[in-house]
Amino acid sequence: MTTRPPARPDTVSVFRSSGAQPAGTGTRPAGTPPRAAGPDPRAAEPDPLRWWALTVIALAQLTVLLDGTIVNIALPSAQADLGMGDGSRQWVITAYSLALGGLLLLGGRVVDLVGRKRAFVVGLLGFSVASAVGGAATTPVMLFAARAGQGAFAALLMPTALSLVVTMFTDPRERGRAFGVFGTISGVGSAAGLILGGLLTEYLGWRWCMYVNVPIALVAIGGGLRVLREDERSAGGARLDVVGALWGCGGVAAAVYGFSTAEARGWADAVVLGALAASAVLLVVFAVRQGRVRDPLLPLRVVRERMRAGALGIAALGQIGTFAVLLFVTYYLQVVLGYSAVAAGVAFLPLTVGMTCGVTLAARLAPRLSAGPALVMPALLVAAAGALLLTRVGTDSSYATLVLPALVLCGLGLGGAAMTAMTVATAGVAPADSGAASAVFTTAQQVGGSVGTAVLNTVAASVAADRLAGAASEGARAEAVVHGFTVALWAVVGLLVAGAAAALFLTTRRGAGVARGRAGAR
Repeated sequence: MTTRPPARPDTVSVFRSSGAQPAGTGTRPAGTPPRAAGPDPRAAEPDPLRWWALTVIALAQLTVLLDGTIVNIALPSAQADLGMGDGSRQWVITAYSLALGGLLLLGGRVVDLVGRKRAFVVGLLGFSVASAVGGAATTPVMLFAARAGQGAFAALLMPTALSLVVTMFTDPRERGRAFGVFGTISGVGSAAGLILGGLLTEYLGWRWCMYVNVPIALVAIGGGLRVLREDERSAGGARLDVVGALWGCGGVAAAVYGFSTAEARGWADAVVLGALAASAVLLVVFAVRQGRVRDPLLPLRVVRERMRAGALGIAALGQIGTFAVLLFVTYYLQVVLGYSAVAAGVAFLPLTVGMTCGVTLAARLAPRLSAGPALVMPALLVAAAGALLLTRVGTDSSYATLVLPALVLCGLGLGGAAMTAMTVATAGVAPADSGAASAVFTTAQQVGGSVGTAVLNTVAASVAADRLAGAASEGARAEAVVHGFTVALWAVVGLLVAGAAAALFLTTRRGAGVARGRAGAR
């Protein structure tokens, strides 16, 4: 076998893409159908429409991310309008998270089997239809079903979007910039959902928090049909592992459900314990099966490499920190300081700015530095410093002098860590496995967010309840709430510092581990 030396040896690291084969090699990614003799010009030349395609992909990603927070603001109005009970309102959120978390692994493999462009269009179309149904809901059950539909199509759309970026941008520097845009959208989408949700609910009604997805999705569909090219699908003999999908998706869904309902039911509740136990069993069976079947839902080569596994852990940890900051600061601003929903959304803009700067900085440094401690450790420590600053808030703290700088630091650190984790988790993955790799990365974030929200919120609530014992004044209640947030944020600081220390082991040795993963994937 003849090989050609790389044009830039300094970039042969975890940041080098495996989306294109060097000219003259005799190997091809597993699962790719044989080609006719002669070079494939598409494999050697970058897609001329890739930057236009990135705009469309970012728009689709924004649609999903907006929906993640915009509905939270609209929930009280929807509950009153549809006559929803307090015990059932949680299903507006839970139905979405269950469908999304449970179907991500399946969605990622479907992307690899049917093709990225087709999955992109179908995912957006289904998401827009489910959004329209939710906006027109006349009963709580109709809204729950629409939210589950949104989650199901988001489970197809999210890994498709990341997979498209991975496969279209093969140059390390270009991929870093593309990931920078992708990561920035993630930060902007969550904060924009808070602001847009407040504005739409206040001036147009809660239904427009669902309807707003439709025009955005239709524009993205039109753009995708125009600028995305048809991509190669897996070999004709490949089949979807339906049994594996049942085990894997069921395991993730059980985990998301167990952690999501732990706060309301209590950690000792039989339903919560049963869901978590079932999740553990199903995921073990799923992992064993994936090593034995011919066409696994999640090829174990995708997660077996140490650096990639470490990146997935960092992705989950970063999402825990992000959800904790969003949850506690939202309640602090609205419940303790008395901000309106719109004002609280605007107050989160520094977090978005910090995330944007963190992602951009990491994208610029990625091709020059190791993906290990040189980027991950400082990012997590900066985020820990922001969380540490938030532990100092009181019932009368100044937003400008305490909360604002804390949000900027958290944004910088969490944005940089997320960008680096995304880069490492998708580096060295064969095109035929890009959907699965993207799905497992998104699953790590989804499960991390669910676990973090449930555990930390339970800690905050229990600590506040203990402090409230025997106190009845409004001032004492506010102090108890703030004390609960403070204790939970100390836990976040500990997790981020521990993650920075673990990164020293999990993401060192530069690109050696990923290079082995790349070789094993071919």
